[in-house]
Amino acid sequence: MNIASLSEHDIVITLIALALLLLFAFAFGSLLEKIKGPRVVGEILGGMILGGSCLYFFFPDLISKLFMAYPEEGKVLNIFYQLGLIFLMFLSGFNTDIKADRKNAKTISLVFFGATVIPMLGSIPFFGLFRDAFIGTAGNDVCYKLVFAIGVAITSIPVISKIFFDMGIMNTTFSDTVLTVSTFQDLLLWILLNVATRIASSGEIDLLSMLLIVFMTLGIFVLIAVFSKFAKKVRTSLKSTTFYTLCFAALLMTCGLLYLAGINIMYSAFVVGYAVKAVFGKEGDTKERMSFLEKISFSFFVPVYFALVGLKLNVIHDFDIVRFLMFFGIAFGLEFLGTWFMMLFSGLKRATRINFAVTMNARGGPGIVLATVAYSYNIISIEFFTVLIITTMISSMTAGYWLRLQQKRDTTVFDTL
Repeated sequence: MNIASLSEHDIVITLIALALLLLFAFAFGSLLEKIKGPRVVGEILGGMILGGSCLYFFFPDLISKLFMAYPEEGKVLNIFYQLGLIFLMFLSGFNTDIKADRKNAKTISLVFFGATVIPMLGSIPFFGLFRDAFIGTAGNDVCYKLVFAIGVAITSIPVISKIFFDMGIMNTTFSDTVLTVSTFQDLLLWILLNVATRIASSGEIDLLSMLLIVFMTLGIFVLIAVFSKFAKKVRTSLKSTTFYTLCFAALLMTCGLLYLAGINIMYSAFVVGYAVKAVFGKEGDTKERMSFLEKISFSFFVPVYFALVGLKLNVIHDFDIVRFLMFFGIAFGLEFLGTWFMMLFSGLKRATRINFAVTMNARGGPGIVLATVAYSYNIISIEFFTVLIITTMISSMTAGYWLRLQQKRDTTVFDTL
């Protein structure tokens, strides 16, 4: 069997391109961390500097020789882009705890409804206002509306967790409530995005098929729960190499098979990560091994993914500042007002209500995944893709700086609700 290969020159150019993406992501990610901003924002910014928003605009020939040196280079880089997305979602699934805190059930319910349901319903009147500029080449109104509503409501677990860790407020009642709500919210929104991608790929709206996809995505977690109890009884200690081999094989195979069943790669990777945690737990050898994998992923695959996201952005040509400001105001406002309004029924003090309302606006990694997946399925236009990414960057930074400001004013503000 003869497998086609790239020339040595093409391989070298690809390696240089990956190195530049990694270095720019590292440099600007480190810069953002220095000024107490989310690293992911800096990694995207690094890609933007290399792309049409900066260096490509001024030196198109030079950048083209690096990132468009041969016809297949974009496809080769897209493999690393997809691997970054897969590992990001795999690790997100592993670190996700789907459980409710009974002691804080009322607050969790109020925040969830205010930060998810109200913003999504509140976004409905604005669908038509942005449709012509934001809908993708697939031309599917249902998919576009779903993505628009999700983009308004989504919250980032990784970014918020990093902020909480940096501030030393992880495992406080406030942080536990935010992360629990975000977990349920992300699960719901991933299911909705999975429905949207299924509609986009099939080109039709089949209610029975859509219900089947929803039940499948929910049923997977039930199967994982049942299987994990059985697996815990029969599992034996695995060597590190065996553990990684089985995880990677399961990850890639599941992504492929579930895609054939109508479930997108992003959600499949998330499910496998959750399954690994359910079967092997999060302590002992598993914790150490996944920590090592996390270090590798977040030092190469994930930064390259975010840098490639930034590389695609072109705020010079594919961006309208007025529409961006309108969407940002609507998204931030609906999330803030919905959360703040529902928290009026919580009996909590005013400062805590505002902190919840601002924190739930941090869109981070999930907001970026939403934009990249929706754009890859042609559900949204390049302008809406750009708007979602910039909205994610600014909202995440706003939440981080706001929380640090509140802690500076009162070091005990997050200790109790």
